[in-house]
Amino acid sequence: MRREFAVVCCAVILLLAGCQGLDAGTSAETPTGTEYVNTTTVVLDGGNLTDGGTTRPDPERDRLGWENGYWHNDSLNVSNGDGLNESELSAVVNRSMARVEYVRGLEFEGAVPVRTVSRASYRNRSANASHGDALRTFDNAKFEALFLVGEDTDSIETQESALGASVLGYYSPSLDEIVIVTDSETPRISEKTLSHELVHALQDQRFDLASNASTRDGLQGRNALIEGDAKATETAYMDRCGTNWSCVTVGQSGGAAGDTHFGVSYMLYFPYSDGSSFVATLRERGGWDAVNDAYGDVPDGAREVITPSDYPGWEPRNVTIPPPPSGDWERVRPSTDRDRPDYATVGPSAIAASLAYTTGDGYNDSSVVSQSQLADYRTVRSDPYNYDLPGTSGWDGGRMQVYTKDGETGYVWRTTWSDDASAERFAAAWARVIQHWGGERTADGNWVIDGGSPFADAVAVRVDGDTVTVVNAPTEAELSELYDA
Repeated sequence: MRREFAVVCCAVILLLAGCQGLDAGTSAETPTGTEYVNTTTVVLDGGNLTDGGTTRPDPERDRLGWENGYWHNDSLNVSNGDGLNESELSAVVNRSMARVEYVRGLEFEGAVPVRTVSRASYRNRSANASHGDALRTFDNAKFEALFLVGEDTDSIETQESALGASVLGYYSPSLDEIVIVTDSETPRISEKTLSHELVHALQDQRFDLASNASTRDGLQGRNALIEGDAKATETAYMDRCGTNWSCVTVGQSGGAAGDTHFGVSYMLYFPYSDGSSFVATLRERGGWDAVNDAYGDVPDGAREVITPSDYPGWEPRNVTIPPPPSGDWERVRPSTDRDRPDYATVGPSAIAASLAYTTGDGYNDSSVVSQSQLADYRTVRSDPYNYDLPGTSGWDGGRMQVYTKDGETGYVWRTTWSDDASAERFAAAWARVIQHWGGERTADGNWVIDGGSPFADAVAVRVDGDTVTVVNAPTEAELSELYDA
């Protein structure tokens, strides 16, 4: 039963995935200032719109709901079954731009190039991406620390496999273009996916999506605003299809079959799930204007998204880790491979994924949380997954540093919490995660994980008031070389 639940949850994740890694469903509202309503069916003829044989003139000024010759409620005589030719694709894209700005209440500032690629090409691109040794070592240790990816598995390949199976499209801020990933040989496109990615293009044009978030938790906060906004707009857009609008559909269900990892997918899906409810809260406070304003003060991490009442006042506490007592351990610095910090900050959404993974990993029958705490997989439109789990509430900051010695890795992970009780709850939950993966308590109060486990190592969990420090080393004796409790 536990494995069946994990499969269902992964299937729902794939069904809803839009643009992993840019990359509150609400009814549509008519933006202020929209005056034109067109009731005429318009037929595409050689790339031009016609109305009774006469080309309809452009409006005197650009208006919400009109883009490049197309109104939001125009009908197009196009067939998606055999793919879209160049003029058909242009018509669909321009009409969708008009629809997105009509629903979202913001004007596009320029054209948005759209191209399609096969899923095989997308997978090949991801597989051939270069990653330096330091980054790969660091990332492997980080996902091992979260008990998501074992020592014998590459964490980057695991993440890329999950994305390769689920991603339907993405917007590239660096290239200013949308890429639609298709499972068909001919370019077919769904307005559901297209509308979502067009929102990202609109966000970039109006708010600039260049990221200043540098850690996993910082990205989770930023991306939750971006994806929650896109999901809310997409939902309002699609609610009009079949009633107010005729829409182009495609018979692909959302992602392709492939290797999925329940825990990694749960973590990656956070911006889509809780981002929707976060944006819904902002709109309750002040409508779309409140969402627009949030781009000037993006959430500092997952905590402000999980608990919107903390936004925008909360800021993560600065956490430091002392140097290892032993000089034999060398710090792993992924910043040597690219411009990024030489430490990790994994917050409550990542911790929640670790807890959730124990319900569907297949390693044993124990679990740290119950299935009912994770999701109502029958409700998939808004915020279907729960990241506010025992051991995640009250997270106030964190830092993880990775070390190597003689080809082996270890880490020190320190988190701070809002109060001592929250720290104790996390430590208790994390002890259960360690036990789940084969950990046994030693006489010195540490943990040694069974050699048959994918996470076979020694782990110490130390609580000091509102601070919890987790230390990992190959053997129990080496724990004190990394951190002197």
